[in-house]
Amino acid sequence: MNPSKYITFLFLFVAQIFFSQEKVTINGTVYDNNSNETLIGVSLYFPELKTGTTTNEYGFYSITVPKGNYKIQVSYLGFKSIIENLNLTVNVTKNFKLEEETESLDEIIIESDIEKLNIKTPQMSVNKLTAATIKQIPVVLGETDIIKSIILLPGVTSAGEGASGFNVRGGAADQNLILLDEAIVFNSSHVFGFFSVFNPDVIKDVKLYKGGIPARYGGRLSSVLDIYQKEGNSKEFKLTGGIGLVSSRLLAEGPIEKEKSSFLIGGRASYAHLFLPLFDNDNTAYFYDLNSKVNYRFNEKNNLFLSTYFGKDVFGISDNFVNKYGNNVLNLRWNHLFSDKLFSNLSLIYSDYFYGLTLDFVGFEWDSGITNFNLKYDFKHYLNNTFTLNYGINNIYIKFNPGEIIPNRPDSGIQPEKLIDKYANEFAAYIDAEHRISDKLTLQYGTRFSNFTRLGQDELNVYANNEAVIYNQQFKKYESASPTGTESFSRSDVLASFNNFEPRFSLSYLLSDESSVKLSYNRMAQYLHLLSNTASPTPLDVWAPSGQFIKPQLLDQFAAGYFKSIKGGDYSLETEVFYKDIQNRIDYINGANLIANNEIETVILNGQARAYGLEVLFKKNEGNFKGWLAYTLSRSEQQTPGRNANEPGINQGKWYSTPFDKTHDLSLNASYELSKKWTFNANFLFQTGQPTNYPVGQYEVQGLNVPIFDDDRRNADRLPDYHRFDISATLTPEKNKNRKWQAEWVFGIYNLYGRQNAASINFRQNRETLRNEAIQTSIFGIVPSVTYNFKF
Repeated sequence: MNPSKYITFLFLFVAQIFFSQEKVTINGTVYDNNSNETLIGVSLYFPELKTGTTTNEYGFYSITVPKGNYKIQVSYLGFKSIIENLNLTVNVTKNFKLEEETESLDEIIIESDIEKLNIKTPQMSVNKLTAATIKQIPVVLGETDIIKSIILLPGVTSAGEGASGFNVRGGAADQNLILLDEAIVFNSSHVFGFFSVFNPDVIKDVKLYKGGIPARYGGRLSSVLDIYQKEGNSKEFKLTGGIGLVSSRLLAEGPIEKEKSSFLIGGRASYAHLFLPLFDNDNTAYFYDLNSKVNYRFNEKNNLFLSTYFGKDVFGISDNFVNKYGNNVLNLRWNHLFSDKLFSNLSLIYSDYFYGLTLDFVGFEWDSGITNFNLKYDFKHYLNNTFTLNYGINNIYIKFNPGEIIPNRPDSGIQPEKLIDKYANEFAAYIDAEHRISDKLTLQYGTRFSNFTRLGQDELNVYANNEAVIYNQQFKKYESASPTGTESFSRSDVLASFNNFEPRFSLSYLLSDESSVKLSYNRMAQYLHLLSNTASPTPLDVWAPSGQFIKPQLLDQFAAGYFKSIKGGDYSLETEVFYKDIQNRIDYINGANLIANNEIETVILNGQARAYGLEVLFKKNEGNFKGWLAYTLSRSEQQTPGRNANEPGINQGKWYSTPFDKTHDLSLNASYELSKKWTFNANFLFQTGQPTNYPVGQYEVQGLNVPIFDDDRRNADRLPDYHRFDISATLTPEKNKNRKWQAEWVFGIYNLYGRQNAASINFRQNRETLRNEAIQTSIFGIVPSVTYNFKF
């Protein structure tokens, strides 16, 4: 061939390849057509290209494909799928509006199709819940509860009935990062754990990360519970609510400027205390919370959101003892689209948790809390169809109020006392890549850099040899050291500073169209610590920052899993094994006093912890009968060795079970739609009993038998195993179909066979036999419930 012709041919061939591979970008937002709510996690798929994407937390998507004519399929559980033909020759913005499949009430449940992990994505150890159904799950007193629902998932347990918080993969409750519209929630419970603070009518999307946690999250070790509120209906005014045995709720939403701006306000309150006077009882116990949100869509590139939450609990025994606590959060957010490939979110966040106590019979009030101010700026950059970057910064300024004693009457004899306020700043910058290497291999990798600065405070204790805890060789026990003096600092002084790089890595390898294996590793740093020596956090527990004597907790977690879709998605199987190693896990010396302690460092030692286990989740996703079986086999242990050869450490330096170690955890959930009118639900739970300590002997003092506990056998015993069976039935009247007012009745029985599960076991002397005896405390027997839900 003539060289010039060859060069011409080669040029035309390369040009043809270049132009044939010319790409265009399609981006936009997916909405609920009935309310104009943005939808999170909607699937947009090009069948001819075998590629697709999902919408982010604000309903935005972007995908780059070769020029051409294609079909696009837009699908989301609970909504009718859309299939459109697109002629893509230039970059285009394309919004989609999906129609609901049914007119049933909004619900929240773990719906299998929604939570089914895409076997192609590297993200693992995550469960998704959306505002499409949790309310069907039978719960105590008929109160829908997000926290109680996630406990049905593998790897998630609670400390028992009436206990606040939850535990993930053998971690403590304070190791969970709980976010409501990006704002940190420090206490997720009402009435000491009986209910959660999250009103189900307001919630739009819930996602729980147990491992493989993306780099944009930090500050906690075990999990991230990321919750987003609805935005409000910008088309028409709507009312939603429910009336239950102990509380009622009401949600109002509607347009401020139609199709452009909306508001949402939801309230919930309990009222069981109103009936106590009928029984000559002047005690009180109630809660209320208020959610609100407004948004304004300036144009396709700019959206503004303002969301708030205010919640409060009041518990009182006559007027002598009154306990008040709650959360306040506020978030102002600005979404901006820099280009069709670059999405940003800027947030200004305020979060506060307060705790108050009035003791009139003693004559003082107690006030404590934690407050933070958070600035975060996040970016999502869709570089091309195989590579997406997430990056951003986050800065949190934190004030700790450990407590203040305030006399409330002149004759109390109580002197005012203020525990020293503490201050800190936590800064982080992160970058995270989602990278599709091939049709079979996809990676997600990145890192987070975190800096924690302990700022100056009015007084700081000084100890001899810089040891706040000393070991008494004579009595063979750890003791609190006495301060030798104090130092004062200005707020701008730096008392301690910690820097950590936190790499993250996840991998998915497709074995077939129906199965994949996944691997993940993540390192996390936690600089805040909840000081609690109880199995379940209480409102009196105090948050403390890392510093000279309390080191940051550091986690390394490894996980591997096998995921399979069976019969085209009718069934699914998810299995994972995990191993967690934690450095600097705080431990307490025997006899530690944590309440109103201005020298908290004198009862704390730094140890280590580990947890490992197997999780299995099998789901039936389709048909009138749906449900899942979740099982976890795991161990969670802690060790605090001596600081030198002359010290034994805690528990003689041996590993011991943490209070949240549950060897076996089994849950079964089932839902059966008998007809459009009746739906039945049931769940069964079994957990190994919680670790505890029983007496090893007794001695007699002046005729009293006093039990003896062995300090070197921490958590060597267990409470009886926990199990229960719950059922519920939902009645949807047929007249709902053609009218605006829609309603349903939910009937339930919690703990159907009346199992007396042990919340605790205490030991006392029987007055008649004068022998020590074990007394079991149980919270619930059989609890029937009925709830009326409505929507207008």
